[in-house]
Amino acid sequence: MNCCRTSPNPSWVFPTVNLCCFGFFSMMKPSEPFVVPYLAGPDKNISLSMITNEIFPIWTYSYLVLLLPVFILTDYVRYKPVIILQGISLIITWLLLVFGQGVKAMQVLEFFYGMVSATEVAYYAYIYSVVSPEHYQKVSSYCRSITLVAYTAASVLAQLLVSLASLSYFYLNVISLVSVSVAFLLSLFLPMPKKSMFFHAKPGKEVRKPPNKNAASDAPYKVNTAGGGEKPTSEIPTISGNLDGGPSSGPMPRNVALSVFVQWFQDLKECYSSKRLFYWSLWWAFSTAGFNQVLNYVQILWDYKAPSQNSTIYNGAVEAIATFGGALAACTAGCVKVNWDLLGELALALFSAADAGSLLLMHYTTNIWVCYAGFVIFKSSYMLLITIAAFQIAVNLSVERYALVFGINTFIALAIQTGMTVAVVGTQGLGLPVSVQFLIYGSYFSVIAGIFLMRSIYIIYSAKCGKEKCRSTTGQNPSEPENSMSDMNTVTQF
Repeated sequence: MNCCRTSPNPSWVFPTVNLCCFGFFSMMKPSEPFVVPYLAGPDKNISLSMITNEIFPIWTYSYLVLLLPVFILTDYVRYKPVIILQGISLIITWLLLVFGQGVKAMQVLEFFYGMVSATEVAYYAYIYSVVSPEHYQKVSSYCRSITLVAYTAASVLAQLLVSLASLSYFYLNVISLVSVSVAFLLSLFLPMPKKSMFFHAKPGKEVRKPPNKNAASDAPYKVNTAGGGEKPTSEIPTISGNLDGGPSSGPMPRNVALSVFVQWFQDLKECYSSKRLFYWSLWWAFSTAGFNQVLNYVQILWDYKAPSQNSTIYNGAVEAIATFGGALAACTAGCVKVNWDLLGELALALFSAADAGSLLLMHYTTNIWVCYAGFVIFKSSYMLLITIAAFQIAVNLSVERYALVFGINTFIALAIQTGMTVAVVGTQGLGLPVSVQFLIYGSYFSVIAGIFLMRSIYIIYSAKCGKEKCRSTTGQNPSEPENSMSDMNTVTQF
């Protein structure tokens, strides 16, 4: 059987169903909510301090080192081989969890789990190479929804098996190993794409924009001009320009790989020149770094507050509720109509403050249920904001540029998270206990909230002053219609 054959079938249904099945089984891992109790329990007998300071940081380091090479390789080899690599890495990770012993084996495990995280980009990018643009939104929602459903179902199943059937954590890992093995087998049957976004793009292809590019904001998108002012995008070239590997501003080198890298640099320079996109990306990077850090160490905090050997734990139920709450929050974000140009950064400030408050609550409380509730609030508010941020960044970007900006934002987030891990968690840094770490994380989100609160005050004040100045220069009352010279010029142009 040729696993890398190119499918002649242009239909979007088969690859979508296959990819969704792969996503379901790759996320159907009931052992994940109970990883720390498993490692600290009689099966592995590793202390919490060793898990915190010597094992879990390896995931952050390996993810950072692997992300950019895998991001480039993913497009070059056209996605499917990297999805297969993700399946292999998942199997190795759970084989080590089931059969491995000692700190060194767990560190190798964390390296391969970093590989799993780095190769996730192929799962979300694959679909854009095998379906037509009119199906992008629908297929993307299917792929993302199925992973949330799988993770929630796995968490509920784990909690039921532990609480009602008193099943050992070891067997949860066996179930997870079977599930990821099925995911690997499914990856072999994915059709091999004929093209990719960058290295194997079709010459002269049309620029592919998100189908709902105007859905995220009612106000016109603005970018800074050379004169320091702002102008609507209707008067300038959009950010979703040529990304087909052809020339955009001057001749490109003949070497295909060099052409792609030069094009990436030009695209990133143009994208981040927009202040609005820059600040949303900045929040994305800093908040994702903090979110990943909290997610990586929250089970250790729970075990510190309520040791799993001495009390009944409900990690699976809490993970399921938090994921479901995050999914509801993400759906709510798509239904609420807000002028994000004016109030977007205020929302970033307020919900970042909620994240900070929930983390500080988790630090100071001695009640495990309050700690659980803080995590549900934290994860739900983050997933709400990251959904809004994704729309705001993607609103005027082509699919290719969105993938590029997403990759760079993720890499910056990992670099920040690595610095945090080295300084706060690692033995070469402060090596703080987990309870103190969450005080640092809460303070970190407080700083993010403060920065964006000041930005939002400035934006709202500038908008108010701009309206008052416009009314004073035109000599009109607020209730009177404005017939300024700029409006006349606009009419003349039409």
